[in-house]
Amino acid sequence: MTIEGARERRVRTGGIELCVAELGDPGRPTVVLVHGYPDSKEVWSEVAARLADRFHVVLYDVRGHGRSTAPRPLRGGFTLAKLTDDFLAVVDAVSPDRPVHLVGHDWGSVQSWEFVTVGRTKGRIASFTSMSGPSLDHFGHWINARVKRPTPRRVGQLLGQGAKSWYVYLLHTPVLPELAWRGPLGKRWPKMLERAEKVPGGGYPTASLPSDAAHGAWLYRDNVRARLRRPRPDAYAHAPVQLITPLRDAFLSERLYDDLDQWVPRLTRRILPAKHWIPRSRPDQVAAWIGDFITAVEGGRPQPTATGRHADRFGGRLVLVTGAGSGIGRATAFAFAEAGARVVAVDRDAEAAARTAERSRLIGAPEAWAETADVADEHAMEKLAERIHRAYGVLDVLVNNAGIGLSGSFFATSTDDWRRILDVNLWGVIHGCRLFGARMAERGQGGHIVNIASAAAYQPSRALPAYSTSKAAVLMLSECLRAELASQSIGVTAICPGFVNTAITSTARFAGVDAAEERRRQKSAARLYGLRNYPPGKVASAVLDAVAHNKAVVPVTPEARGAHLLSRFLPGALRRIARVEPRL
Repeated sequence: MTIEGARERRVRTGGIELCVAELGDPGRPTVVLVHGYPDSKEVWSEVAARLADRFHVVLYDVRGHGRSTAPRPLRGGFTLAKLTDDFLAVVDAVSPDRPVHLVGHDWGSVQSWEFVTVGRTKGRIASFTSMSGPSLDHFGHWINARVKRPTPRRVGQLLGQGAKSWYVYLLHTPVLPELAWRGPLGKRWPKMLERAEKVPGGGYPTASLPSDAAHGAWLYRDNVRARLRRPRPDAYAHAPVQLITPLRDAFLSERLYDDLDQWVPRLTRRILPAKHWIPRSRPDQVAAWIGDFITAVEGGRPQPTATGRHADRFGGRLVLVTGAGSGIGRATAFAFAEAGARVVAVDRDAEAAARTAERSRLIGAPEAWAETADVADEHAMEKLAERIHRAYGVLDVLVNNAGIGLSGSFFATSTDDWRRILDVNLWGVIHGCRLFGARMAERGQGGHIVNIASAAAYQPSRALPAYSTSKAAVLMLSECLRAELASQSIGVTAICPGFVNTAITSTARFAGVDAAEERRRQKSAARLYGLRNYPPGKVASAVLDAVAHNKAVVPVTPEARGAHLLSRFLPGALRRIARVEPRL
């Protein structure tokens, strides 16, 4: 199996031949991608294709894997020292005059930590991006620190990682791993990966998997026990490092990297709500982070560091917020911008959307754009989705925030009133979920949808029948969609604020009254909300927390949380409160 468009060459080193593939312009910065176990270089094919238009991309089959030859004998042929020899032979062949940017996944990352911390490679590596593979030296020191100074938390970390490392013990047993991989395990592995990790095929794994996995068992046998027992005391990185940590990794705890700052003077952390095989399951995000990191290093400047909440998670992610011209939408756009996300601000008011986008760029968004659309207009939303997907790509986070207010008794609320509030508050959410959520599902790399509902969704009121109905529908839609999309790693959250000081009060409709009385009530409502003075920025913080932790329903403000508790445990009390006629 060859990677489409790649140029292949053979590199001889230490009595073996390595199969090396190259894409892109050799005059550009060189990126070397090192695969893990039990993979071959084809695990990188999706990432490599996304990087090839900006960089000179190099992939090679580690000795004993893919189309590279295996050492004879196998025992002792896979030591970190020999893997370092292989790496130097490859970079001398593909980039003799310039240092390379190194990227490793799984065992590719384990061996790359060796490359970036030993003296003989100093000056040959410009940067290193690590995924799902710790340094064995750092791991050894991590274990020793917890054995020598045990606390309940540290003991729990040791036991947790010990359980995740079950496969390491099995790979140290003689003969059995080879028999399993050359037998039933090798045949079933592609389907197992597809089911457990949602990893698509597309030429991966290759037909060489059984022999790759059998040979690769010696990576563990030749290195793990010896290095964990006697970790090097000087394993300091001599190049900038970007650490990408998948939070749902079945084999490695994120706690393994707690002490990494002491070994890496220039460390950038990224986290991803994904499983182990992110080069296959999340190639868009992985390639974007690699490209941004390399570009920063090549430019001689530090990697841009966002300062907002959850910046390690949202940096570089593509986020769209409707109703972003003011209030909660504007604050949410700013919160994602401060976290380093790329922001699309959508609003009916073109000038307001432009102001939000401009401010987003100033406070941390690497890119921000303004788009104009009425969420109630299906055709306008379809055109918006087409523009977004063509110009910026598939969203990582969608925030359906746009909404309007309407107060008045049921019989005072006209059919047109009902139609307008449902068109905006409910159909606007439906259009967003349908048009942008479908692309998330098609991409197969997860994502998150946030629908701004309201405490009125579960708190009945004689004064808000239409508004409460629209928000209750949004809440139930969110719950149903969350159940449907869970299998595709797409989270759905309903945010339910209470009284928040935004412009919705001054623009809300009041059914059944004349224009003068409506203006009076708008001013009175705005004054009351102003006295309450709960800022939209706190709702925005709740949105980021909800996405980061994949929460289902999030009441915001004390009264919203109180009403939510009553709706669950004392619904009769809420019904009695609903009978009270509000005074404005």
